[in-house]
Amino acid sequence: MKLSIHFCLLVFFTVGILTGCVDKSKPTAVGENGETFHGKKIEATGALSLTELVSKMEGKKEMPVKVQGAIEAVCKAKGCWMTLDRGNDKTMRVTFKDYGFFVPKDCNGKSAVVEGIAKIDTTSVETLRHFAEDEGLSQEEIDKITEPEIELVFVADGAIIK
Repeated sequence: MKLSIHFCLLVFFTVGILTGCVDKSKPTAVGENGETFHGKKIEATGALSLTELVSKMEGKKEMPVKVQGAIEAVCKAKGCWMTLDRGNDKTMRVTFKDYGFFVPKDCNGKSAVVEGIAKIDTTSVETLRHFAEDEGLSQEEIDKITEPEIELVFVADGAIIK
């Protein structure tokens, strides 16, 4: 009886450890042209530019949308967020719904299409510092973050990296 309980516990913990170690940045599919799909499989057609998104967001708090843009930065720790270049030294941070999938940590400079919810939100100092740390910024740069930011952010259900 003791042996079967120990065996069951061993199996339970092994399964728990293995499922916790899944690489969430691996694509769910790879397209004909080498593009990778992450999270919910989406289509690239109909995606707005970030300039169009900013214009359509005027007067709105949030909006379901599909957008495309150049990847400026990616979380160096896990690939659990990325920023898309909006131009004029502005970016839009993209996180992934329910922490359910990530993107490759080496996709800076590539193009992305994301589908989900764009929203205007306040990002706390603590969160901004966490993102800066994930990005690999120096402690001096992290310490300069002293104010929360009201910014355009995006929570994606799916992403295509090209």
